Amino acid sequence: MAHDKKTDAAQEVVVSSKLGNITFYADDPQALAHFWSAVFGYPQLTWDDDLKSELLAAGLTEEDLAKRAVAEDPDGVGPRMFFHHAAEPKRARNRLHLDISATPGRGPSREELDAERDRLVALGAEVVRVVDQSWGPWPEYYFQMRDPEGNEFCLQ
Repeated sequence: MAHDKKTDAAQEVVVSSKLGNITFYADDPQALAHFWSAVFGYPQLTWDDDLKSELLAAGLTEEDLAKRAVAEDPDGVGPRMFFHHAAEPKRARNRLHLDISATPGRGPSREELDAERDRLVALGAEVVRVVDQSWGPWPEYYFQMRDPEGNEFCLQ
């Protein structure tokens, strides 16, 4: 049997996926996008005139645009979040939640974590409970929280 180097090279290509959006269904997509933008320090985005004109020309309506929003890192480093209007209210616990780092790259002190909790509460988040325990030899201190529409997340 002949050995085909071209086929072998094609088989060696490894394709991996990359996170595109974290998508939220929301009662008020713009308000929730603004909350998460503030959490991550992103600018609050709205449909700028040029993009809005392009989307409307492509067949979307003002109502379509009002039902969608984005929170995006202008540097492209942090997560991009897309918000779409929900057809019904949130009724149950999330099957997935975000873990938010109060001090990226290192563990926060209790004072830093408490200060970030206070900042997020001022933005509209709610503290569900504080977790202060040890998991084997590792201490755990973090907050289980909800965003303004009830989506659970942890602040650690």
